[in-house]
Amino acid sequence: MKDLVESIAKQLVDKPEMVEVKVIESEHTSVIELKVDKEDMGKVIGREGKTAKAIRTILGAAGNKLKKRYVLEIVND
Repeated sequence: MKDLVESIAKQLVDKPEMVEVKVIESEHTSVIELKVDKEDMGKVIGREGKTAKAIRTILGAAGNKLKKRYVLEIVND
């Protein structure tokens, strides 16, 4: 899943080298933290959060198949 989120994010942003994905695992849930350049935040989130919601939908569908829950957090440092 990490590679999936990373590849989607890199396609959306202007600075793909700044994309960082970190996975925090637990028994039934994995939290995927996505960090992008400050200027690219809007591209990853999208208008009214639609892009972020679409990425979360993809993670949910993949998670159902793997019997695991994935949570996407877009981190701003």
